Amino acid sequence: MAEYKLEVTTGNMTNASTFDHIHVTVIGTGGESERTELDNYGADFKTGTTGTYIIKSSLSLGKLLLVKVEKDPFLFLPENEWYLSKIVVTTPEGEAVLFPCYRWISRGELVELRGGRALKGFEEDHPLLIDHRKKELILKRRFYHGIELKLKGLYGSTEKWESIEDMKKIFWQKKTTMSEYVAEHWKEDDFYGSQFLNAVNPNVIKRCSELPPNFPVTEEMVKPFLEEGSSLQEEMKKGNIFLYDQKKMDGIPPRAYNGEPLHVTAGLCLLYSNPENKLMPIAIQLHQQPSAENPIFVPSDPETDWLLAKMFIKNADFMDHQAVQHLMKTHFLAEVYTLSALRSFSVVHPLYKLLFPHFRYTLYINTRSRTTLLGPDGALSISSLGFDGMTELMRRALSETTYSSLCLPENITARGLESIPNFYYRDDGLKLWNIINSFVQAVVEYYYPSDSEVRKDTELQEWISEIFTHGFLGNKASGCPASFQTVKEVIKFITMVIFTVTAQHAAVNNGQFDYCSWIPNASLLLRNPPPTTKGQSSMKTILETLPNVGETSSFRAQGWILTEKYTDMVPMGTYPEERFDEPAPKQMIKEFQAELSYFSETIVARNLQLELPYTYLNPTQIENSITI
Repeated sequence: MAEYKLEVTTGNMTNASTFDHIHVTVIGTGGESERTELDNYGADFKTGTTGTYIIKSSLSLGKLLLVKVEKDPFLFLPENEWYLSKIVVTTPEGEAVLFPCYRWISRGELVELRGGRALKGFEEDHPLLIDHRKKELILKRRFYHGIELKLKGLYGSTEKWESIEDMKKIFWQKKTTMSEYVAEHWKEDDFYGSQFLNAVNPNVIKRCSELPPNFPVTEEMVKPFLEEGSSLQEEMKKGNIFLYDQKKMDGIPPRAYNGEPLHVTAGLCLLYSNPENKLMPIAIQLHQQPSAENPIFVPSDPETDWLLAKMFIKNADFMDHQAVQHLMKTHFLAEVYTLSALRSFSVVHPLYKLLFPHFRYTLYINTRSRTTLLGPDGALSISSLGFDGMTELMRRALSETTYSSLCLPENITARGLESIPNFYYRDDGLKLWNIINSFVQAVVEYYYPSDSEVRKDTELQEWISEIFTHGFLGNKASGCPASFQTVKEVIKFITMVIFTVTAQHAAVNNGQFDYCSWIPNASLLLRNPPPTTKGQSSMKTILETLPNVGETSSFRAQGWILTEKYTDMVPMGTYPEERFDEPAPKQMIKEFQAELSYFSETIVARNLQLELPYTYLNPTQIENSITI
């Protein structure tokens, strides 16, 4: 008689336990055990506990292949799902084999757990496992085929603001040190410029060596704002001039507001990195085509004219941030990476084990965001562009999105931002990219010792093919690979995926309440048309242009929600679910965590020296997946 010891661990989250009957069958190359109920004296399967059970078999089961788990009702108690974390089976020969689960199990459900080391599809050598893997992938593809997502938003007062000070009274109890700083300094040009580097949308400006022909800024216009004795041409040659250009928004119809169309400015903003290392806006044109009714605004214009010009640039920038940089380039691309992985990889595939922790809650939050943000009354639908306009903006942006732009080192180089000072997103982001890349390289090279291993891995090829087809719409010009030929290509792509769902999402998400809850600094909606002449505006104009009380409340509440963290937040590099059974990848994870911990300490030390600390890429503040 052979005895197999089972250590069964129930999850540590709320309501993970169950009173139901749990039956287990252990299957090996030599046969299978009897279907055995796991039942010790007292209560079994309590939250956060590990129970030990013995299953007997008349013969040795040989090499263990599967553990079959079934959950049957106990008396007439109502259904309660059980969260099974893992089962560790110790054979009579003393070998301990991990069978990860990490999922909820319902009554009447039969779950077959794979154990042992991570395996690529072509490495399977047992007919039972080959068949199991094939059936698993068929079921996964059906289950994850086309998820539909919906919901609703917020309503409020239609009263107008009487003064800027009145705006500080809403949600007074919800504030951060940074949000208070923004409310005090939002009018200042140096703070305005700094936000293009270290606020929520750091991926839009680029070095300007030659003015676009549709942006006729003259030397006379900007000379007063440059270093004394210098010129615009000289500063461009030195690499000190930068351009914000929202041309992809040009021509998108805005939504109607009180029966009239709103106004969206696909503007241009010229910025100057001055000798004090401050990035200053020096010229703004609010529409793409120059004309008498499209003047170029400069800092010496009347205060409210200049303020309005900056607000309209930020309005366009914030809509681009939400629709493109945040939703499309992190949430929705992550959804493609996730669904493709769920449909293409077996649960024992090494890259599934590597990637799956970085996809936690992503489909859930995307389901919510398509309603809370994009629904009929969602925050983005009450923006100046509205639902249709935001959708068109994402469509245009996706057609222009390149693989290289999602890879931070190439992104920074392409935009000419290698040396601009005080660019903490770049500094911290590049360091994190390298840390992730080293970790991914270690894991991938462990499982793929040669390029031929990559080429013959059908599940890996299916994953990237689905991403190319559904994420990048088969656009070869995007540079996204349609297949993998080399280990190096796999390492780079997986580095990009993990960077996107951790660091990049944190960079564009976590500062939203800090920078955008003070609505004059960043509003999705501006109600009045932009100025067409100079000298005609006042603070009353600005108040009439800003959202009303109810709209302001809605936007600010949304910012708070989007930056709140789950109570069970999993920080970057933390892997509470034990999916790898081999010592090597476990050690790689430990080394990855050590690198992240050390880097976190350097960020904390750096930030002590800064007036405005940059915290969004501190690994302790980054989630391991997109969950908000």
